[in-house]
Amino acid sequence: MKLFSTSILSMVLLLATSCSLSNGTKVKEPFSGKKYTSNARYFRAVGKGVSSRDNVAESKAEIEAHKDLAQQVSTTIKVVTDAYAQDVQGEHVDQAVERFETLAREITNTSIGDLRQIGNVKYQLKDGNYSVYLAYEIKKKAMFKFLKMKAKADSKISSMARTQIINMCDKEIERLDSLE
Repeated sequence: MKLFSTSILSMVLLLATSCSLSNGTKVKEPFSGKKYTSNARYFRAVGKGVSSRDNVAESKAEIEAHKDLAQQVSTTIKVVTDAYAQDVQGEHVDQAVERFETLAREITNTSIGDLRQIGNVKYQLKDGNYSVYLAYEIKKKAMFKFLKMKAKADSKISSMARTQIINMCDKEIERLDSLE
């Protein structure tokens, strides 16, 4: 009987404990809607920064958003170059793909073409810290036009590789045009 009542008590405690556990309170942060998510035409990213100084919080948010955008651009470039390399054969294709990926990295590490801030919100928290949210977007078509322009001006690549890079950009711009 004692074993039976102990097991019932254990089950009641387990049930009561599991019912009191929750996932917490859902928080809706700024720029969390569909309007701030990447899609077929835009790369979009949101950054959040918190600091006791508002300019540091803003810098942190900017770095986070830029990092997210750079990752998205890098992934897209990889997909584009892989598809292009499968479609086109030749000794200069590998060099062109490699240089195209390098150009994309250089651009995203320095200045991202056609980067636009589409949202900026700053809060002062109860503890005196600042919380900053920034939202950015890049039009994909403009990004590929920017890459094309950089490739045309790049003196480090052969004319054949340059032509291949321009072809990759043109093909992607054409694909993006068909979505509009």
